[in-house]
Amino acid sequence: MEPIYQQQFHINDAAVDCFGRLKPSMLLFYVQEVAGTHAASLGAGFDALMAKDLFWAILRTRVQITRLPHSGETIRVETWPMPTSRVAYPRSVVAYDESGSEIFRAISLWCLMDKNTRTMVLPGKSGVLVNGTLRGNELAVPGSLAIKALENSVSRPVRFSDLDRNGHMNNTRYMEWISDLLPAAFHHSHTPTEFTICYHSEAMEGEALEVHHEMKEQGIFQVDAWREIEPGANCHHRVFVAQVQYRSDIL
Repeated sequence: MEPIYQQQFHINDAAVDCFGRLKPSMLLFYVQEVAGTHAASLGAGFDALMAKDLFWAILRTRVQITRLPHSGETIRVETWPMPTSRVAYPRSVVAYDESGSEIFRAISLWCLMDKNTRTMVLPGKSGVLVNGTLRGNELAVPGSLAIKALENSVSRPVRFSDLDRNGHMNNTRYMEWISDLLPAAFHHSHTPTEFTICYHSEAMEGEALEVHHEMKEQGIFQVDAWREIEPGANCHHRVFVAQVQYRSDIL
């Protein structure tokens, strides 16, 4: 199997926002879809891993956006695994429009989790081998995000529709939550140009997350979400942290 896999996606109305532009969450869906399909072709897909009581989980993802395509466009998404590290499986993605122009690129760090203990399994102990390659145009692997106290906060529960086949909130839903923190009027006049999400722990059905957020200078939107471990005891555990860079489209 070739180390570089590509797949086309036709952007329909279900994939775009109310302004006809591809939703960032759907961008992550395409990244997830090509990664999963390619992994399956390499013998490390969902069913093969479930037979070993394992599943893929994402640790961090970073995306750079040249432009968000619109409904009706067809895009081509390329992906390839990069050399495995001691703890994770990095994967790179680049997407192009019908003219061949790049529209976004991404890098994600994936790990293997034990489906019973919900703990990470290191590559050297997993028995899962993914041969990586480097093309020279990969994004730098995202580092951790250290975010200080943010001025706004909202509580939101994890619902059934947030869950995926692994039984936890899917990584694309985090981006839906982040986008929902800002009103349509803001999205109408601003476009995301880059974002990083760090996933610290699983979010399960019924959990209420405290989502802290604040728009900083130069269009940097920061989000930090926590779960309460012991109600009333002021004991919390971070679930995810994110930073989104927005560009104003008003001249």
